[in-house]
Amino acid sequence: MSTGPAEAHDQPNEASRTGENPSVTEIVRGMGVLLGPSLLLGLFVVWGTRAVMTGWVFRRREGLARLLRPLAILGAAFPWAYAFAIRPWHLRWGATDEEVEKLLPGDELVPDPGIESTRAITVNAPVEEVWAWLAQVGQDRGGFYSYEWLENLAGARMRNADRIHLEWQHREVGETVFLHPATGPKVASFEPGRAMVLEGWGAFVVEPIDERSTRVILRSRTPKRLGMLLYYLLTIEIPHFIMERRMLKGLKERAEQTREGRKPT
Repeated sequence: MSTGPAEAHDQPNEASRTGENPSVTEIVRGMGVLLGPSLLLGLFVVWGTRAVMTGWVFRRREGLARLLRPLAILGAAFPWAYAFAIRPWHLRWGATDEEVEKLLPGDELVPDPGIESTRAITVNAPVEEVWAWLAQVGQDRGGFYSYEWLENLAGARMRNADRIHLEWQHREVGETVFLHPATGPKVASFEPGRAMVLEGWGAFVVEPIDERSTRVILRSRTPKRLGMLLYYLLTIEIPHFIMERRMLKGLKERAEQTREGRKPT
């Protein structure tokens, strides 16, 4: 485990550490990056469904309509493919049946969820080393090991750490884990070497498989509130999965490369 002085890349941007009020431009840019792709996908689905249901793409067989026909059919078919194939896969990406069904820390915060996801990955490193990487996540600490360029496009000013820092290994209950210089979820519980639960996001749990490998499980639960469910389903669910998947893979890469004596990329 590397605990030496941090390199320049690991040093958080002091001007963007915590509680800073973003500018209007940053807010607009952030919302555009967060919601834009999902809204465009929604418009594509609406257009495709309408084109197919009205028969527009079938009545006109020449010119632009002929070129757009496959896209319209794809747009109309996407909700069904997503509901019955894509969504069930990504809600339990990497997780076993046992992991999906088992109780995890933080489940009690949303005992009757409207949406639940359980995602997991195997890391070929001891649990204490994997936990050290997980414990230091946060915009003002080690980043989230996800798509740094995309997070920064949204104004997060993120820097992903490439080593473990002893000074970033503890969190207090109620402390904010910043996703952005201005906001982030609160720590609901922090069990060193076991789990960190973040309000409004979920539980990050590490479980040893043996002395040299670890399972990392990420459980998220969304309450049964209409506004929250619509917001989550229509705008957050797909990008949330994309970022979470990359985070788990980024955590795995760092823990395994450090274990092998190589610097994480």
